[in-house]
Amino acid sequence: MFLEPYFKGQRSGWIEVVCGCMFSGKTEELIRRLKRARIADMRVEVFKPQLDTRYAEEAVVSHDTTSVFANPINHSSKLLEVPSDTTVVGIDEAQFFDADLPKVCQELALRGMRVIVAGLDMDYRGVPFGPMPNLLAMAEYVTKVHAICVHCGNLATHSYRLAEGESIVLLGEKEQYEPRCRGCYHQGNILRLR
Repeated sequence: MFLEPYFKGQRSGWIEVVCGCMFSGKTEELIRRLKRARIADMRVEVFKPQLDTRYAEEAVVSHDTTSVFANPINHSSKLLEVPSDTTVVGIDEAQFFDADLPKVCQELALRGMRVIVAGLDMDYRGVPFGPMPNLLAMAEYVTKVHAICVHCGNLATHSYRLAEGESIVLLGEKEQYEPRCRGCYHQGNILRLR
């Protein structure tokens, strides 16, 4: 039976999701949790989507340049190749992964691993992004972090795209995106349509 080893005394695993808009500190929080696990002598494996090469090809890097080594992968199924003695699996930029990511995270948790996932909960249109809605629904722990709206100073929950184009995936920084609260985000979209 598929779950038999899990019920024979194997440590229990779980899924944690850190989500929010751009510049809210998602990656910073992921790195903080991973570093604490390493301090506790846990075996940690970190992954990111291969397409994310903004700061480094083999590192998860926060906007404040804090970093940790990461394996770039092109499909979530590669996560299933982690060594069996892995205690913690970290995944950054989860919104860019394929639709199988939630199922893969579930499998890792059933193997007894702590799975920590960070990603944007919504794309620039304000629509749930990629596999994130399913991850949020199945996670034991969810942390939503916020940025500060650059227009009014309220809590920002949306990633407002400054750059032109309609592609859902546009890797970028402050020249392409800014964090906005709900009101300023919608006001900007109204002005853009005029």
